[in-house]
Amino acid sequence: MEPSELIWMNGDFVAWEDAKVHVLTHGLHYGTGVFEGIRAYDTELGTAIFRHADHLDRLFRSAGLYYMPIPYSREELRAAVHELIGRNSLQSCYIRPIVFRGYGPMGLNPLDSPVDVAIAVWSWGAYLGEDGKRQGIRAKVSSWRRISPDSLIPQSKASGQYLNSVLAKIESHKSGYEEAILLDDKGDVCEGSGENVFVVRDGVLHTPPATASILDGVNRRSVIQIARDLGHTVVERDIARAELYLADEVFMTGTAAELVPVREIDDHRVGEGEPGPL
Repeated sequence: MEPSELIWMNGDFVAWEDAKVHVLTHGLHYGTGVFEGIRAYDTELGTAIFRHADHLDRLFRSAGLYYMPIPYSREELRAAVHELIGRNSLQSCYIRPIVFRGYGPMGLNPLDSPVDVAIAVWSWGAYLGEDGKRQGIRAKVSSWRRISPDSLIPQSKASGQYLNSVLAKIESHKSGYEEAILLDDKGDVCEGSGENVFVVRDGVLHTPPATASILDGVNRRSVIQIARDLGHTVVERDIARAELYLADEVFMTGTAAELVPVREIDDHRVGEGEPGPL
């Protein structure tokens, strides 16, 4: 990670190294936080934030699902992001707003703890590597299942829930793969540790539906819209594990990863073992 100069915390701009929280912060102990991953790109017209409003909408929805009223409006957070990028003199960057329960009474009940908000921006290249974006990555179907909607809220981008993804990521890394693919509680394909999954078969794009315990990614919705605009058929449906091995192409989408082809899954070559035409 390449540190920037400033971080926005609860309305103030503070030095990167001074952006600290109390050791008894509720979110640190119990995972009571929600966040977003957003990218800004350097374009001919200047710095452009990709689907900023959609990301902020999801941040507010995630917070609401966990009973965390955000003490700032969408427009205030949007303006804070713009000013923060400018103050850090960044043309392209990754943006991480996070909302969390701060220092307050100890115990599981978070409702008397304050809701704190912070935003960080920094330069961040390809999450799964530039070679991965060009040549494709190797993935492993994880032994860990994606959290069930009977236990938590998969549709919320909540901090504590990512322990599920952390376990899958560590397992895939220790096994020599770049990424993990998790199945849902029914055994169908769900998502990567931090990405949505698309399968291409006979020219048709297939992706797990919102009911398959996925996080409905902003990049996922963009790919679906762009593909349909280009005349491709996109089907949202349950996908069996074996379909990953039989696919002509598999790729993953996410803000950090952007769009990454998968060339191999569980040592099965996907298609020709290289990024396909789609």
